[in-house]
Amino acid sequence: MRVLVAPDKFAGTLTAVEAAEAIATGWRRYAPDDELDLAPMADGGPGFVDVLHAALGGELLVVTVEAVHGEQVPATILRVGDTAYLESSQSCGLHLLESAGGGAEFAATSGVGELLLAAVDSGATRVVIGLGGSGTNDGGGGLLAELGATSDGAIDCGPACMDLVTTVDLGPARERLAGIELVMASDVDNPLTGLFGATKTYGPQKGIGEDRIAAVDAMLERFAVATDRRVSLEKGAGAAGGLGFALLCLGARREPGIELVTTSVRLAERARAADLVITGEGAFDFSSRSGKVPYGVASVAEQALRPCVALAGQVLVGAREMRALGIESAYSLVDLVGQERAFGDPAGSLASLAERVARTWSR
Repeated sequence: MRVLVAPDKFAGTLTAVEAAEAIATGWRRYAPDDELDLAPMADGGPGFVDVLHAALGGELLVVTVEAVHGEQVPATILRVGDTAYLESSQSCGLHLLESAGGGAEFAATSGVGELLLAAVDSGATRVVIGLGGSGTNDGGGGLLAELGATSDGAIDCGPACMDLVTTVDLGPARERLAGIELVMASDVDNPLTGLFGATKTYGPQKGIGEDRIAAVDAMLERFAVATDRRVSLEKGAGAAGGLGFALLCLGARREPGIELVTTSVRLAERARAADLVITGEGAFDFSSRSGKVPYGVASVAEQALRPCVALAGQVLVGAREMRALGIESAYSLVDLVGQERAFGDPAGSLASLAERVARTWSR
């Protein structure tokens, strides 16, 4: 039997590459003769660069950039031909916000600007930036300032510093990127501000209290008016705390992250060659439909007329919702081994779950 293994990361425990290897290990215990094709996946968030490197090869360039509150962190650029792939979460991810001990209101995206400049200086003429998992909410102000944009107030120290900004000149930043094709890999449709904007939708998970949502949103609204109000209303402007807005202002083209990755790893072709497709993520719930890896993989499997099953840390949807997502069956790590073991030995636990699933699906 030919099995395509295409999971996302299990957030906080396993990378997508580690998850795929764990599933393969467990599956082979029961069905050692099955042919396994490992295709770790990502949607633009954490793991984006690693997944593309595993699929495309290329050269990895390690640079040191500024993180959310000015501390220095390592980040990686993947060069494949004239294209550079970046992962914004490496310099402004939620994990950096938590480790720095500061709040999102004073967190900036300057490091993403440094990464972008490093990619351009390396000779890339096309730069693809994965957006997702961010801990910032600055409308991309830090990135714009790093690229040379000027303003009559600070835009590089988080939204809390933007109160006095009335004008932003993007000319120097656009000139710095002249001749560069920018692609933002994101599945987020939110505008920058408003009821469905970056602050209201994603601010709480970044530690912005309910009593501060309206005030922070108003700060971004003023920043948008000073920069380009029309662009702030476009789909994707609210991605990664407004990094989408900054990149759209610089002429970036938006491409769904999961589609970019599935194309890069030739997932459709590999699914047609398989008898079964396996995907997975940390928590499988109905939000998985919003551009997440399991839904993207299941859609590819459906087009190839192949069944798709999911392995997850937790399964939080019923059979009807599961079918709506294109998943035949979903299996929970916590249900099999318990929460303590699932977090204490995630790779071993996922291997045990895969072995159990193989008993049902391998023939």
